[in-house]
Amino acid sequence: MSHKGSDVYNQADFFTNYLNRRGRPDSPNNAIEGPVMFELVGNLKNKSILDLGCGDGLFGKELLRDGAAKYTGVEGSRKMADVATTNLKDTNGEVILNTMESYSYPENSFDLVTSRFAIHYVSNINELFRSIHKSLKNDGKLVFSVQHPLTTSSFLSKQTGERRENWIVDNYFIDGEREEPWIDHVVVKFHRTIEQYFTALREEGFTILELREGTPKREHFTSEEEFKRRQRIPVVLAFSCVKNG
Repeated sequence: MSHKGSDVYNQADFFTNYLNRRGRPDSPNNAIEGPVMFELVGNLKNKSILDLGCGDGLFGKELLRDGAAKYTGVEGSRKMADVATTNLKDTNGEVILNTMESYSYPENSFDLVTSRFAIHYVSNINELFRSIHKSLKNDGKLVFSVQHPLTTSSFLSKQTGERRENWIVDNYFIDGEREEPWIDHVVVKFHRTIEQYFTALREEGFTILELREGTPKREHFTSEEEFKRRQRIPVVLAFSCVKNG
């Protein structure tokens, strides 16, 4: 059985194992993707933020500590939403239990929309980017990360469940669903090329300010071995975009 979107995070065994893996100091989230995202969001003072696929809400807590005025997290998994609500207690943050596809985007409401490692679960990114564009204020920013397309093109090298030392890139220009074996479950992700992300953003009214592939930096790793391993292939693709007027 394969899981789509946030459904897999409602599975008790997956949920616990995911949080444990996510919390490792040298996980890609903490050592690579996190530093890139904090660089791209820039000055947060008095900003109103929408975070799509907010997970445990800790990113939102940090954004509020860094000066954001208000934070709204959208999360499709009830388990994750409950954890996020607890983590954001006594802050100016809220969590809405909904998927980013079904969320009712208010017009001209946010200074910044973010999403971390979640948009690769969405089948129609043009529709999503159109909704985000509508919800941003003039000159508002969209900053998001996805799993790098070189790693979503094929999961043939991940069938054993062991830590990968080699990566197969295949069917790169054939977009669509991919089934990834992940933490003893199978999860559906949507593969698309870098060009397709870039084109969809431009079609829906965004100017791309920066594109990052998460070049590893030694100071973010506790392990020299893991740092060298992560230099072999990109695992993160991140964009910083501004809404055209």
